[in-house]
Amino acid sequence: MADKTLNEIRNTFLKYFEKNDHQIVESSNLVPNNDPTLMFANSGMVQFKNVFTGLEKRDYVRATTSQKCVRAGGKHNDLENVGYTPRHHTFFEMLGNFSFGDYFKEQAIDYAWNLITKDFGIDKNRLYVTVFHEDDEAFNFWKKIAGFSDDRIIRIATSDNFWSMGETGPCGPCSEIFFDHGDHLHGGLPGTKDEDGDRFIEIWNLVFMQFEQVTKDKRINLPKPSVDTGMGLERIAALLQGTHDNYETDHFKKIINSASDIIKIKSDKSNLSSFRVIADHLRASSFLIAEGVLPSNEGRGYVLRRIMRRGMRHSHLLGAKDPVFSKLFDTLLNEMSGNYPELKRAESLIKETLKMEEEKFLVLLDRGIKILNDEISKIDKVLPGDIAFKLYETYGFPIDLTEDILKSKSLEFDKERFGELMRESIELARKNWKGSGDSAVEQVWYGVKEKYGATEFLGYENDQAQGVIKSLLKNHKEVDTLNEGDEGIIVVNQTPFYAESGGQVGDTGLISKDEFEFEVTDVQKKLVDLFVHYGKVKKGSIKLEQDVEMKINIEKRNDTRAYHSATHLLHESLRRVLGPHVTQKGSLVEPERLRFDFSHMKPISDDEMVKIESHVNDMISKQSDVTTRIMTPKEAVDNGALALFGEKYGDEVRVLSMGDEGEKYFSTELCGGTHVKNTGDIGKFKIISQSSIAAGVRRVEALRDKQLDDYLKNKEKMLNLSSEKDDEQINELSKQISDLGGKPNLDETDKKVLIKNLNKQLETLSVNSILQDQSKNKVNDLEVNGVKVRFQNVEDLPPKELRKLVDKGKKELGEGIVIVFASKDDKVGIAVGVTEKLTEKFDAVQFVKTGSEVIGGKGGGGRKDFAQAGGQDQSKINDAFEKIKSLI
Repeated sequence: MADKTLNEIRNTFLKYFEKNDHQIVESSNLVPNNDPTLMFANSGMVQFKNVFTGLEKRDYVRATTSQKCVRAGGKHNDLENVGYTPRHHTFFEMLGNFSFGDYFKEQAIDYAWNLITKDFGIDKNRLYVTVFHEDDEAFNFWKKIAGFSDDRIIRIATSDNFWSMGETGPCGPCSEIFFDHGDHLHGGLPGTKDEDGDRFIEIWNLVFMQFEQVTKDKRINLPKPSVDTGMGLERIAALLQGTHDNYETDHFKKIINSASDIIKIKSDKSNLSSFRVIADHLRASSFLIAEGVLPSNEGRGYVLRRIMRRGMRHSHLLGAKDPVFSKLFDTLLNEMSGNYPELKRAESLIKETLKMEEEKFLVLLDRGIKILNDEISKIDKVLPGDIAFKLYETYGFPIDLTEDILKSKSLEFDKERFGELMRESIELARKNWKGSGDSAVEQVWYGVKEKYGATEFLGYENDQAQGVIKSLLKNHKEVDTLNEGDEGIIVVNQTPFYAESGGQVGDTGLISKDEFEFEVTDVQKKLVDLFVHYGKVKKGSIKLEQDVEMKINIEKRNDTRAYHSATHLLHESLRRVLGPHVTQKGSLVEPERLRFDFSHMKPISDDEMVKIESHVNDMISKQSDVTTRIMTPKEAVDNGALALFGEKYGDEVRVLSMGDEGEKYFSTELCGGTHVKNTGDIGKFKIISQSSIAAGVRRVEALRDKQLDDYLKNKEKMLNLSSEKDDEQINELSKQISDLGGKPNLDETDKKVLIKNLNKQLETLSVNSILQDQSKNKVNDLEVNGVKVRFQNVEDLPPKELRKLVDKGKKELGEGIVIVFASKDDKVGIAVGVTEKLTEKFDAVQFVKTGSEVIGGKGGGGRKDFAQAGGQDQSKINDAFEKIKSLI
């Protein structure tokens, strides 16, 4: 198979086991959802952990996968070795076949032997195997199946060949398969002192889950022994392509060659490590971003940033002055998106994140080098460890770069002190680390689901239904009865209550039977499709297998689903206005409001906000029907559905489309939430706040319909109160000025200063009051010949305040022309502002001169973007505006 590509080798492996009755199971996420102790999936068995322990059952007993893995944080950390050895990676794929209580040692060995010697065509004379020294069964099966002599089957007495899930739980012996790459390489057989060389390389590990470790000293046989295997795709590809070096495979060569073309430097022995780091770290970074992990200073985001910066540091070492990773991603996309479509779905987000992070890092490098050079000027031979650590910890400046720069000047740094500070930092991080991955599911729910199965959800069409009580829980323990006053949990066979998921809160309502009433305060999902109803017994008692009536709070449901539908329209509007890199990072859909978190690197401008709200309200005003379709995830994505990165979907998904745009819909997403039947049911919509909640993640909050009305009324009320308060203060200041005139004993100089200060305060308050008074502050926004124009006429405003209104108007329009008139006593002021891009076509000075002539002025002056003039005839303001408008 020497001519087979890495992609073809993966396919050969999966198809071989599919042919032998194994279910091909899609790789699980890199972020585990069933193991709170893991930062990232690091082996093929992670997604099957609960199957092996018996907590979960699947509809198959044989499986095969190519699992995405990352080892770059926690105890599984290969980061520092990557690039300097032939086989270390941060991201890699683990090929595996699994038996859940089906076949065992003999068949596992037979499958492995036939695949590697027949389908892969590997020379059996170059193969060796190891077994656990007590595992005579495996030893004898290898002799029988492979025909090996005793010296080709090596007994290993250490834990290298005995696997365990933990101090207790499933465990068992291993059997590893090694390939001899030839005597031109250094290294000895496994179990010898030279076993770590490059000659004899492990290519496959077969784990036989044979026992259960009950206590430290007690081990019993498992009733259904199982098999878990792992073969590194990159390793087997290297072997089949005639090399012992993973980076010499077709896949890595393509990425390295592309990097060479982008940086415009050839790879050779002197720089090969840097090219390898770039190729590996591009893979890890891209796949993590595709799952919604973004660079940050904690948790998974910190590990991602460290991987990215290490790779970007090496592109800098190779002489790159501009971002490399975002350009290099196209090669990875071409190589791997066929097997991992999430790379294509997240293409915009990945490219944008890579580019932004690399641009930021290049600035950081420049700053760090300046700081380091400044510190170097103060030392003789040794840079203090505190300085090196501060550069590393505070400025993100890589320690190896600090060391390189010092070396070039025949200097060094205090490594002992640096190490001490690093250990303190790691210890602090360890104390603050509260685990990762989703919380482990309480074991009680496995038993409940095993007995009663999934809950049928009826709430898409019904707000009330009948059901049968299947399980009652109190203090998370199953009970036979719930009595008045008890707080507990009810599980029924079917329910109209929506369980919290996808950001949408769970329903509330009532479960009742004759004299029994249970107030439902929350509904949650367990194990994907088990709905559990939390609440309190208000009266009576209830037993198992009784039938009950269930009614949701319909008003709360209607408000909640309207906000959920608004969220979909908002998501698509954000993408259309800000760009396709926008993707959902979290949401909260309640009956009173919506909150939406999304990937975006900078604040939303006023102009962008207006466009976003316009898109949403336009779709609402069209009052088009909302459609729901059931598809496979692949069909849904092929039909344009937006899938959320990092989400896993079942065999069938609900595809929700809304906003009729003729041949297509405005928004199409995979969603299991409840929604309005028509976009008109959402009501008017407005974003009321935006903020940054993390690096590259923004949050908007929005209101609709009656909540929006209440908000706007309260806001108007507050403005009126503010205006009344201003009037009170104006009267008070006027009185203070008048009273000063009647104080002959006060020094005249002091009196003048006081009156000047009071007049200044009075003028500021008067201006604010006028600007808040809509009867005196008329604003008219319109479009003239394709240009946005604001005409504003303010009464009783001093002309010198015009500049503020023009600047405010330009900011609110985004791009356009602002024309403001202010009249006070017998005078009129005119000011015109033209936004930057429009100054190529329009001149504010020309507009002002034209307007000034109409109101009886003498021209005025300024620049192309701002000009101001005066006049005497207030009755001609509208004529002056029309004259200026004719010039546009």
